Amino acid sequence: MSNHPLTDRTGSDRSASSAAFSPLYQQIKGLLLQSLDHGEWKPGEAIPSELELAARFQVSQGTVRKAIDELAAENLLLRRQGKGTFVATHHEAKVRFRFLRLTPDDGKPPVSGSQILECRRVKAPADIAALLELRTADMVVNMRRLLSFDQIPTILDDIWLPGTVFRGLTTESLARYRGPLYGLFESEFGVSMVRAEEKIRAVAATKDQADLLKLGAGGPLLQVERVSYTYGDRPMEVRRGLYVTERFHYKNSLN
Repeated sequence: MSNHPLTDRTGSDRSASSAAFSPLYQQIKGLLLQSLDHGEWKPGEAIPSELELAARFQVSQGTVRKAIDELAAENLLLRRQGKGTFVATHHEAKVRFRFLRLTPDDGKPPVSGSQILECRRVKAPADIAALLELRTADMVVNMRRLLSFDQIPTILDDIWLPGTVFRGLTTESLARYRGPLYGLFESEFGVSMVRAEEKIRAVAATKDQADLLKLGAGGPLLQVERVSYTYGDRPMEVRRGLYVTERFHYKNSLN
């Protein structure tokens, strides 16, 4: 990486085309994102100090701090008092469930459980290929997962991942893993999910869905379609979840 933010253009075309018109701290933020994307600092590792980064990019410490503040606000970096700033990891409690907005009505954190129902490699359906920016002939990994809270089936997930990136992901490897799914993607496949977009609608459960979720056929469900992105706005996952909301509600913060 170049030592000067104005001369480094090795990132995506989108970043490069807008960099010259961005405030300086935004250019530094873009360079930090490039380093994260290239794996210079791994999830859970500390990044250099503000003083070191200021010297590296030949800008003021205040400019670096403002860039880091934004990345911390986006949960891509985590500040630890007296210890420094670290790359966020989905193994961290603060980050682990940041894409899951289902909240218990009583406010008590439930005990969660996960069961992988299926994991297979198939040719990408046209709608999934479009969302993942793949060709319809490309292979994808498709898995179904049942999430329970306090031993009550609550979420039925249908998950699609690019086959070339997640080569080697199998039912057996998923069964051996005990941590969060995004943590597995991060540690075993080098993919950090850093942001997501969702679409939500109300649907009625089919008989198969109702059986798995212990509902009556035609029971009400909240359908959440999520597309998750890694650095550089590259789509890495399509997740279609069916949520039982008898004891939960969907909570989001709007700024």
